[in-house]
Amino acid sequence: MSDLTKLTATEIAGLVASGETSAVEVTQAHLGRIAAVDDRVHAFLHVDTEGALAAARAVDERRAAGEELGPLAGVPVAVKDVLTTKGVPTTVGSKILEGWRPPYDATIVQRLRAAGTVMLGKTNMDEFAMGSSTEYSAYGPTHNPWDLDRIPGGSGGGSAAALAAYEAPLAIGSDTGGSIRQPGAVTGTVGAKPTYGGTSRYGLVAFSSSLDTPGPCARTVLDAALLHQVIGGHDPRDSTSIPAPVPDVVAAAKLGATGDLTGVKLGIVTEFTGEGAEPGVMAAFRESVDTLAKLGAEIVEVSCPHFRYALPAYYLIAPSECSSNLARFDGVRFGLRVGDDGNRSLEEVMSLTREAGFGAEVKRRIMIGTYALSSGYYDAYYGQAQKVRTLITRDFTAAFERVDALISPTTPFVAFPIGARTSDPYQMYLADLFTIPTNLYGGPGISVPCGLSDGLPVGLQVMAPTMADDRMYRVAAALESVVGTFTPPAL
Repeated sequence: MSDLTKLTATEIAGLVASGETSAVEVTQAHLGRIAAVDDRVHAFLHVDTEGALAAARAVDERRAAGEELGPLAGVPVAVKDVLTTKGVPTTVGSKILEGWRPPYDATIVQRLRAAGTVMLGKTNMDEFAMGSSTEYSAYGPTHNPWDLDRIPGGSGGGSAAALAAYEAPLAIGSDTGGSIRQPGAVTGTVGAKPTYGGTSRYGLVAFSSSLDTPGPCARTVLDAALLHQVIGGHDPRDSTSIPAPVPDVVAAAKLGATGDLTGVKLGIVTEFTGEGAEPGVMAAFRESVDTLAKLGAEIVEVSCPHFRYALPAYYLIAPSECSSNLARFDGVRFGLRVGDDGNRSLEEVMSLTREAGFGAEVKRRIMIGTYALSSGYYDAYYGQAQKVRTLITRDFTAAFERVDALISPTTPFVAFPIGARTSDPYQMYLADLFTIPTNLYGGPGISVPCGLSDGLPVGLQVMAPTMADDRMYRVAAALESVVGTFTPPAL
């Protein structure tokens, strides 16, 4: 492994800016690492070698011309294949979009390019972001660098695995029910879900429009904050984008790194400390709570009684929205088209295309959502779930009147073996038990490594009020200052 691939994004950016190394050298090192290990990890669906080297050369030319570079210029980044990239394949992990090359960049991709980051390629994911293990990708599972027989989390397991395998120092994910934070937890990396509306959804292929949130993935809290700062902020092309500046997450991460949490009050979510989590996960979490207390934080128990209903509410709201969003994949306008032999009706072509193009989990959720939205059932299912969502939001509001942030384990268990839960959807859904409430509320959450259980990473989740993303970065960075970062066994 090249020494350049072992560096943080912050370190790489400093070396490129000073001229001690070039963006091209950094990019070549990471492309070499991908070539060396990704046949075993399968983090990437597409590697854009030519595009990456061209972007790196542009950064080197700007530096040679004396231009001031941004804080992440020359740093490679892997992008979850849920964001459109002009001229670069975007599949969303589905056969129904196999080979599609979008004619435009997502806003986040535009901002990455403008910041001088180097896009290495697109990472694997559960099809249409529906899954918790990256086993539901139409292109095969991604493997966890800590143990190649285990899952890397989902739906953004490709982005998290690319970080853990040192194939990229930064990555972009999207979080609908935990798809950034849960992979971060089980791969020993950092994953941050910003406030809903704090990052643009323009160009994000929609799963659940009221929940989907793009966000940063990294190996350190500061790197995640720097990436958050680059991609965040108002976008007039996204009607749900918040017209307010991003909180100063970088300053918060730097403050947290001093290891001083004096005056910070943290609430342990009572409902997430009982049954449901593995003993090793709870042991690592409790040890981290003690660490946060030693850093000066005041720790109290906070009950959020409606959190226990978040999982069933989510699995009505998200499938309902997906059944509407995925109606656009009809075999007519773009993507896969099956059965168009001139003898079939449009309806038959659409049916054959969806049968061939959508995987089993996507079909399952479309059917659940369509049923929940159907005449006579809308109020009983989707309507009731939205009422539960309101109660969960009230729990968060009441909690944040008492504390600055909430903490919990990120996921109830460590990475499980590939294939262990695919036959039992409910057991798979439990992976997001602790992350879903934040999505229903719309606030920010971050997972930071907090320990090991049976040699596998455990994550601690920090949840903050809406538009108070800086609070979660401060707490996460403080814990990281003591616990450190995590390196998997050598591939």
